[in-house]
Amino acid sequence: MHPDIIVTDSIDETFLSVLQEGLRGYNEEQAGATDLKPIQVKIRDPETGALAGGLSGRTSRGVLFIDYVYLPQSLRGSGVGSRMLAMAEHEGKRRGCSKAVLFTITFQAPDFYKRLGWKVLGEVAPKPPGATRIYLTKDL
Repeated sequence: MHPDIIVTDSIDETFLSVLQEGLRGYNEEQAGATDLKPIQVKIRDPETGALAGGLSGRTSRGVLFIDYVYLPQSLRGSGVGSRMLAMAEHEGKRRGCSKAVLFTITFQAPDFYKRLGWKVLGEVAPKPPGATRIYLTKDL
């Protein structure tokens, strides 16, 4: 018998756990114990203490992966983003990472990252145009 193969647009946490645990187990069999560790840099409003933005990612096998970066418009251009990214890079280095990767979209912040020393690794330009994904890397 063949397995059922299903395409869906719903998020299933149990399914994600199956994928994560299966991949983690396979990777450990092939390359030894993992050093996967989450990283977050949180930005809080100084008056209310409410979360205002930040950065989320992970470190693994010598690479800092930055998955999400968000700052509200009121903080953009203030130096907070540069400081936040520098803190993540510093923590990545502390954890033994020598490289970092992230992706952004043409209408987001590619020039911001380039000013901070990130280099374009590649681009994926969908059709119709307007939302090219730009993959960047940096030596830490």
